[in-house]
Amino acid sequence: MALRALVTLLFVPLFLSPTIHGYSQADIKKWCSQTPNPEPCEYFLSHKPNYHNPIKQKSDFFTISKQLALERALKAQSNIFSLGPKCKNAREKAAWADCLELYENTHLRLNKTIDPNVKCSQTDAQTWLSTSLTNLETCRAGFIELGVPDNLLPLMSNNVSKLISNALALNKVPYTVPSYKHGFPTWVKPGDRKLLQSSSAPNANIVVAQDGSGNYKTINEAISAAASSQSGSGRFVIYVKAGTYNENVEITLKNIMLVGDGIGKTIVTGSKSVGGGSTTFNSATIAVVGDGFIAQDITIRNTAGAANQQAVALRSGSDLSVFYRCSLEGYQDTLYVHSQRQFYRECDIYGTVDFIFGNAAVVLQNCNIYARYPPNKTNTLTAQGRTDPNQNTGISIHDCTVKAASDLMASQNSVMTYLGRPWKEYSRTVFMKTYLDNLIAPTGWMEWDGNFALNTLYYGEYANTGPGSSTANRVNWPGYHVITSASVASQYTVANFISGRSWLPATNVPYTADL
Repeated sequence: MALRALVTLLFVPLFLSPTIHGYSQADIKKWCSQTPNPEPCEYFLSHKPNYHNPIKQKSDFFTISKQLALERALKAQSNIFSLGPKCKNAREKAAWADCLELYENTHLRLNKTIDPNVKCSQTDAQTWLSTSLTNLETCRAGFIELGVPDNLLPLMSNNVSKLISNALALNKVPYTVPSYKHGFPTWVKPGDRKLLQSSSAPNANIVVAQDGSGNYKTINEAISAAASSQSGSGRFVIYVKAGTYNENVEITLKNIMLVGDGIGKTIVTGSKSVGGGSTTFNSATIAVVGDGFIAQDITIRNTAGAANQQAVALRSGSDLSVFYRCSLEGYQDTLYVHSQRQFYRECDIYGTVDFIFGNAAVVLQNCNIYARYPPNKTNTLTAQGRTDPNQNTGISIHDCTVKAASDLMASQNSVMTYLGRPWKEYSRTVFMKTYLDNLIAPTGWMEWDGNFALNTLYYGEYANTGPGSSTANRVNWPGYHVITSASVASQYTVANFISGRSWLPATNVPYTADL
C-alpha cells in the first residue's frame, strides 16, 4: 500500500452506526458544551447504546467521557492492526509497529482510569489521560518522520485525541499533593528500600556478566528470564556487571530494577537513529514502559552521532520511574522523557539538539547537563511536548548544573546554546536554582518556528545562578516568565509536580521534596 493510502486509512474519523440511546438531546448538548471538543462528544454520546441512566452530575459525565475515549481507541487499535500486512517497506512497517504499541498502551492507560479494581486518584487519572494523548501524538509523529505530505496532515487528527482532551478538561487538577489513603502504590514494598543501598550480586535476582560469571551474558536474556520467573508485585533486580553491552533493550515488565557497577563501568550502547531508518520512538538504546522502573549506576549511550539526526539513548514511558547516578549520552534527542511521572537524580546528560525532550511530568534534580559541540552551531537543551493545556506534564530542572562538554569548551563562543524551544503548542519547562554557565545565550530561549507557541508555552526561570543566568536580555514572549515567587516555583518541585512524597521514599533515592 502506498504511504498516502496507508495514512488515509489510518487517520480518517471513526464513527459508530446510529442506535437508540438513553440520553436526551438537551442533556447531551448541555454537558458536551462544557468540553473543548463538543462536536465528537455530541455525536458519540448520541449514538452510544450502552448507557440509559441520566447524567446527574459532572462525575457521571467524566466517567462516560473516559468510556467514550476508550471505545474509540479500541476501534482505532483494531483498524491499525489490520493494516500491518499492507505495509510495503521497512519504514512504513516501523511507523505501524510504533502505532500498535502506542495504541495498546493507550488502551491500558485509559482502562486504568475506569477500572473499579484500580486505585486511581485525580492526579493518577490526569497522568494516564495525559499519557494516552501523548501516545496518539507520538504515533502521528512517526508518520510525519516518513515525509507525509502537508496536505495529508489534517487526516491525522482523529476523534480519539479530541475525546481524551475532553476528559482531561473535565478532570483538570490543581497543584496539590494527592493523598494516598491506602499507602504507597501497589508496586512499592517496604522491604524494597534496601535494594538501592548496594549494587552487589547477593541482592540481585539475576546477574548479567559478559565473562560468564553471572546467570546470563546479555541484558535481553535477563529480561526474558525475568518475564518467566518474576512473581508477585515485588521488585525484580537485575545486576549488570561492568562491561560494554551492545544491545537495544525494551523493558515492558513492571517493577524491574537495573543496577550497574557505576557510570563508565557498566555501559549499554546502541546506534539506532532516524538517519539510519528508525523512528525516533524506536531508536532508543534502552526503552522502558513497565511501571516502577529503577536504573542505577549505568551509562546508556546512543553512538549514531550528530549527523544521523534523532537518536535516543533512553526513552521512558514508565510511571513512577527513577534514574539514579546514570549517564545518558548522545547528540540529538538523547533523553526521551516520553510520558508518565519520572525522577532523575545525580545523572549526567550529554547532547546537542533537543536532548532532553518529551511529554512526561519529570523532575531532574542535582544532575549535570552537558552541551556537546553541534554540527549546525546551535544547541537546545530541552524541547517539551505538551499538546493540551490540561496535560499535567512538563520538564522541571531543579538544582542542576549546565555546562559545556569537553568537546564544546574550546569553541563555545562560536556556538549558540539555548535552554529550550517549544516543540509543541503548550510546551512547559522550568529551570530552578540551577547553575547556568556562560555557554547559555543571553536571550535564553529559541523559537521553534516563527511565532509558533510563543503565547501558549510556559517557560520559567527561578533563582538560577552562574554567568548564564542573567535574565536581563531574555526573550519577551508572553509565555516566558521570570519567577520571583517561591509559591509559584514550588508548583514544579518533587513534592508538587510529581507527587514525590507519595512514592519516592520507598525507593531510598535521595531527593529534595521542596525548593
